[in-house]
Amino acid sequence: MPKAPTISRRNAIKAALAIGLGGSLLASTTACTPEEQPKELTVAGGESGGFYLEFATLLADLLQREGAAANAAALTTGGSLENIQRVVSGEATFAVALADAAAQAAAPAGTPAQPEDLVALGKVYQNYVHCIVREDSGIRTLADLAGKIAGVGEVGSGTTLTAGRIITAAGLSEPPRTVKQVNLGLNQALASLQDGSIDVMIQSGGVPTAPIAAAAKDIGLRLLDISELIPATRAESGFFYDRVLIPANSYGNAPAVWTVGVANLLLCRRDLADHVVRRTVELLVEQAQDLVPTSSTGVQFLSPETLINTAGIPLHPAAEAAYRTLHG
Repeated sequence: MPKAPTISRRNAIKAALAIGLGGSLLASTTACTPEEQPKELTVAGGESGGFYLEFATLLADLLQREGAAANAAALTTGGSLENIQRVVSGEATFAVALADAAAQAAAPAGTPAQPEDLVALGKVYQNYVHCIVREDSGIRTLADLAGKIAGVGEVGSGTTLTAGRIITAAGLSEPPRTVKQVNLGLNQALASLQDGSIDVMIQSGGVPTAPIAAAAKDIGLRLLDISELIPATRAESGFFYDRVLIPANSYGNAPAVWTVGVANLLLCRRDLADHVVRRTVELLVEQAQDLVPTSSTGVQFLSPETLINTAGIPLHPAAEAAYRTLHG
């Protein structure tokens, strides 16, 4: 049989954009003239060892290497909520953030647009909520978490928002079944899980998350299926949550497990220069292979089908124009 024709990444994304954007895009924005190269671009990422910071570093390196800015750097932060605050305040150019955190921070519907309004450049990858216990803990189900202590992410992280919503949806936020929530970053939570000072940790990230994979080899970990909570979480907090699979053997010998997925977006202010946005979008589309952290399986990144699926957060007008141009 003749071989099926090879479809290039550019043609694949053109097809996806034709379906996703259709004729509804805004008219192409006027390019800035002259298009001056920014002296510096910053990407607010996350904590050391985490997925956000790794992705932000790759993006900053690519932006600088391809001449989008004279200098570009990733910022170590607490996560989504802090990243959003830094972008809105002008301390950072771009923010990597969970869609539910972005929606909470966005201007309320019906209010006049402000220059600092959050907008998206695209969905950069799928986030996976990890609900982790020690393998020897005896905890097998969500019901077993009643009365336990949970690490729910560092202050300023989107994990704290998502974890709180999941705990509420599980009926574990009211006595006598209350789960005590403590703010711990990824590495702190793993250490606390190991020494027994917490019973469960909830962490949002890519698959695999390297420090979690290392801990799974050292102490043995179990991931709980929390996907049954998606309907209740959606009903209470919005349609940001999807059922996604953490593949078998992602963490030691752990079997595959269903969990909650949240889109992770690349955000900026609405007043970011059009030519900077346009060039960044071009890099997201055409050099996606340079934006996959080495620790990741890569299945959740920058696919043509999902790049424009920004979970209701509007695209920057120049990003819309760039996608329209790529569509042809």
